[in-house]
Amino acid sequence: MGHCYHHALSSARKWGGTAEDYLPLHQWFDESKEITADFRHRALRHHAQGIFELERVFGPTITVSTGRVVPVRLIGEQHVLEDLGFIPSFADWVRAIRPQPWMGRAQPIHKLVDPFAAAADSEPDASGPPHPGSGPGAA
Repeated sequence: MGHCYHHALSSARKWGGTAEDYLPLHQWFDESKEITADFRHRALRHHAQGIFELERVFGPTITVSTGRVVPVRLIGEQHVLEDLGFIPSFADWVRAIRPQPWMGRAQPIHKLVDPFAAAADSEPDASGPPHPGSGPGAA
């Protein structure tokens, strides 16, 4: 399904109410299109954990305009199923990422230079102003 409004129409057909009742939930799933405007945006929220995050954001249920109470998790499952045909885990998405050399170029922590540590180790120069946060009245 291409647009969140069509997901919302599908929800209204399934549980009643109007598309507008469901639109904010489906828009939440597709906000990641701001990052990348192709199918890869789905890696951010279109998985089991994303469905549970939807529930944390919107609560366990919504009440639609007809007064019916609909579980948010079911709406999330519907969205992901319509887009992907199944509900993957986040691990499923991660396994599909082809590792690149830059992704693992972490520096050993002992080689990282902390500019604040170097300044704190040096003795204050008696001819210059005191180091901020030192001297009388310092907490």
